[in-house]
Amino acid sequence: MDIEKTTVIGGELTQEEIRRLAIDALRQTAKDLEAQLDAEVRQLLTSWEEKKALYRGEFYTYRVRGREIKVENFTESLSHTRIPKIALPQFKDWGEIVRWCMQENVPGEFPYTAGVYPFKRTNEDPTRMFAGEGGPERTNRRFHYLSKNMPAARLSTAFDSVTLYGEDPDHRPDIYGKIGNSGVSIASLDDAKKLYSGFDLCAPSTSVSMTINGPAPMLLAFFMNAAIDQECEKYIRENGLEQQVNATIDAHFAGRGLTRPTYRHGDGSTELPEGSDGLGLMLLGITGDKVLPADVYEQCRQRALTSVRGTVQADILKEDQAQNTCIFSTEFALRMMGDVQEYFIRESVRNFYSVSISGYHIAEAGANPITQLAFTLANGFTYVEYYLSRGMNIDDFAPNLSFFFSNGVDPEYSVIGRVARRIWAKAMKNVYGGNERSQMLKYHIQTSGRSLHAQEIDFNDIRTTLQALYAIYDNCNSLHTNAYDEAITTPTEESVRRAVAIQLIINRELGLTKNENPIQGSFIIEELTDLVEEAVQAEFRRISDRGGVLGAMENMYQRNKIQEESLYYETLKHTGQYPIIGVNTFLSSKGSPTVIPDEVIRSTTDEKEQQISNVNSVKLRGGDDAGVALDVLRRTAVRNGNIFEALMEAAKICSLGQMTRALYDVGGQYRRNM
Repeated sequence: MDIEKTTVIGGELTQEEIRRLAIDALRQTAKDLEAQLDAEVRQLLTSWEEKKALYRGEFYTYRVRGREIKVENFTESLSHTRIPKIALPQFKDWGEIVRWCMQENVPGEFPYTAGVYPFKRTNEDPTRMFAGEGGPERTNRRFHYLSKNMPAARLSTAFDSVTLYGEDPDHRPDIYGKIGNSGVSIASLDDAKKLYSGFDLCAPSTSVSMTINGPAPMLLAFFMNAAIDQECEKYIRENGLEQQVNATIDAHFAGRGLTRPTYRHGDGSTELPEGSDGLGLMLLGITGDKVLPADVYEQCRQRALTSVRGTVQADILKEDQAQNTCIFSTEFALRMMGDVQEYFIRESVRNFYSVSISGYHIAEAGANPITQLAFTLANGFTYVEYYLSRGMNIDDFAPNLSFFFSNGVDPEYSVIGRVARRIWAKAMKNVYGGNERSQMLKYHIQTSGRSLHAQEIDFNDIRTTLQALYAIYDNCNSLHTNAYDEAITTPTEESVRRAVAIQLIINRELGLTKNENPIQGSFIIEELTDLVEEAVQAEFRRISDRGGVLGAMENMYQRNKIQEESLYYETLKHTGQYPIIGVNTFLSSKGSPTVIPDEVIRSTTDEKEQQISNVNSVKLRGGDDAGVALDVLRRTAVRNGNIFEALMEAAKICSLGQMTRALYDVGGQYRRNM
């Protein structure tokens, strides 16, 4: 038989011709199958080799808001090893490539599992330390201490319980002892100006976070006006108008028989903190619109609103579920949140987050990490639905939402950011049709306060270090590391320095953090991610079965679940089944007794009296004008106008307590559903 020939119908073909025909048929079949691929899948496959090449070169270039950013792809270790900042899998199989790209992908690309930005900032760490004690001057001094020699000022503000409940400092027995304790006392625009003085609130390197919820719109109005008046002050300085403006201000106060306010510590001293230039203090007791022409003031106002960076917590759903600083009804508080966001859209406030949707307090109240994440994301989607119901466009407000989580030592905390980013991105893209900015979930981490113990308090730094490592490996956007002594007192400068050092050592000394996706590709991390995502989706279904977040709140579902999980944890801790070193096991020879602090940091009597005097001065200066502003505020609320717009004007001359009580007249006070 001739092996070069074979008989077929209609003639004979050579083996080579048969092979060629078979190859052509296979190629056509492959082309037909490829044509059936989803366009997105086809794009992932065709761009895979190009994507790998981008990370193999010396530099990676990308754009943010039209600005080109060029980043080195490698760092060099002491052993001269080239450490890649982003490590990619070596997949060849199409299925593996597609699955990885759609579930994981590189940082900065959908579904943002590994992070929302392609690379971390190279010129600053994600440090954002929480501070607040005494009057605004004392906390201002702490802010300058925390920011010393830092390339950026990331300020996170803790308010005292008087401020948290929308009250003014007063001699009332239920208020006086709380003034300036466990947070800073802020009751007026002047207080806000002093608190952030010496920091340019409109500089790209300054970002301010405010942990305030019930009276959040009023505190936000104080902050925004402080930023606007800083812009006015910069204009005055740049144009050499200081002498003229100071003369105008002096005449204003003299003509009314009033004393011009000053920056003054509780002990009577007036020196500014090291590093402060006093920016923000020129216009104490007055606002820029009183000393500058209307057109100039408007330019300063617009510049400030479009430049200012930061976050206000303002998460009223979490307050009802866990933290309890509600002062208005949930419906009225939601309405004001919507008014704030509408104002932000209208005034092009793009760099300030109108809400920090918070899981931290849910975790601190006792929830486990899965419940914390599920409740927080569910609250976030509730805000989205509410804002959409008011006619806002998803891409106008979703980029102004941020998140805040706790990090403990449970295994699920190692993937809390990954799961949150993936769920949020998929929902924003596939359910709400949001653009890339809307799909990016940005979040702050604070290490767990509940994990700090008054026994063997030195061990707290070890726990905090491990929690910070979780957060940094998971590409959190900002991080607060708790001080070891927060279990027993407000942190001292020494303990805060150690807390900051934890972050700096991880970021600057730990070699593996030179790589920016170190946990991608780990079998346990990938499995944990899937398990936690599945558990969160199951919790979503339980909430949905109870009428959604608001319906579940009416039956106190979230509070009950948090309490059950808290009891479970405490039971295991007290029986020793859940080991805590130095607390219920591995005790010292002395039995690891509870540490009694040598000094408990509290506000002084002088600081309390000064804050009471200051707020009384604000009310005296406001006079009839304050009464008019408060009437406008009430009428705006009754007529369904934008309450935040009215607050921006009222905050110039009214105290926090005055505005709170005016809104009580319309929206009523909070009463828990029993």
